Amino acid sequence: MSIVKINALTVPAEQREVLERRFASRAGTVEGSDGFEWFELLRPVEGTDQYLVYTRWRSEEDFQAWMEGPMKAAHQGGGGAGGAGGAGSEAGEGGGERPKPAASASTVWSFEVVQQAAPKKA
Repeated sequence: MSIVKINALTVPAEQREVLERRFASRAGTVEGSDGFEWFELLRPVEGTDQYLVYTRWRSEEDFQAWMEGPMKAAHQGGGGAGGAGGAGSEAGEGGGERPKPAASASTVWSFEVVQQAAPKKA
């Protein structure tokens, strides 16, 4: 079964809009990556200042290949492929100097999918 990577990003209130804008304008390289299955950016509603970046992959090897290839290249170039890596500089804002990260901390959690369900069709 698949694996899930969740990047918990601590984002100060004044940086929320910046983070969301960066993810919205990200280069999108993750969507074309071999083994990529799903992406979600989850905004906190109450009780925390952590955004969750949820990605789902066919295997750990596919995730690592993306981390070492497209994700690494995008972050080194200041552009970005928002995903489970990084700490809030997921996408660049134009050329030139690399923008300051929107997140103040980042922790990546890894999970294996052991059960899943989809809605029943009527």
